[in-house]
Amino acid sequence: MLDGDIIAKAEASLRYGVTERSIQRDIDDLRSFFSERTTMEGTAREIVYDRAKKGYHLRQSNIESLSDGEALTVCKILLESRSLRKDEMFPILDKVINGCVPYSNRKQVDTLISNEKFYYIEPHHAQPLVDRLWDVGLAVREQRMMLIEYQKLKGRETVSRLVKPVGLMFSEFYFYMTAFIERLDGDSEQKDTLYPTIYRIDRIKGYRVLEEHFSVPYKDRFQEGEFRKRVQFMYGGELRTVRFQYSGLSIEAVLDRLPTAKVLEEKDGVYTVEAEVFGDGIDMWMRSQGECIVPELNC
Repeated sequence: MLDGDIIAKAEASLRYGVTERSIQRDIDDLRSFFSERTTMEGTAREIVYDRAKKGYHLRQSNIESLSDGEALTVCKILLESRSLRKDEMFPILDKVINGCVPYSNRKQVDTLISNEKFYYIEPHHAQPLVDRLWDVGLAVREQRMMLIEYQKLKGRETVSRLVKPVGLMFSEFYFYMTAFIERLDGDSEQKDTLYPTIYRIDRIKGYRVLEEHFSVPYKDRFQEGEFRKRVQFMYGGELRTVRFQYSGLSIEAVLDRLPTAKVLEEKDGVYTVEAEVFGDGIDMWMRSQGECIVPELNC
């Protein structure tokens, strides 16, 4: 097979004096062997059946994997996110390095992130998240209702929610679920059917993914990417347009912070900027910029 030969089971069984079932078992064992070697070598080898030639042959191709620089980039981003406990973060880093970096270069990548690993600070909520994220992701994908027990930020009380999960997002240390509320229990808030509510995953103290499905017409399908561009600090609320004047050092930083922002005018280093956003999180950010930002118009 390594020489490119075609192996026919009937001919091989006669040559080696065994049954065709024995030859098939050997082929299955070789398939498993080559599958295991693929990750280690970065080369995909697969035994396939050629109907025209009526036999098996070895197909080889290079697989796309991360370069050393790309693997280092992913590790740096993960560490900087500080989004997971050590017992969840470090195994992911090890798998990225071991699965994507050639053995000869792994020590170099390990050395470049070793200091950050040593001083890594876990999120204060100390909640395991990986399995929870997967459950929420499947509920979003399969459009299944969820019953959650959620600890509110104000007052710290826990309330019950029956929700339609439509998105899974990450922002500044925390993962979030976006969901439309179907039913409220435990407080007097009114549900908002126009815009999704944002829940921090670590504040979900209990949850159950239900068998009940919900439907979202394609034209009304929630789009995480579009929503993400318009939400700041993960505060929900109605869609609004803000306009302000910016006189700081870097307009690029403002445009990166607000993906929907547009510069309407620039005069003597003062920029008039307009952006479309959800909720009131933008107000908190504008106040944090001090005199560099002067709100001009809310609509």
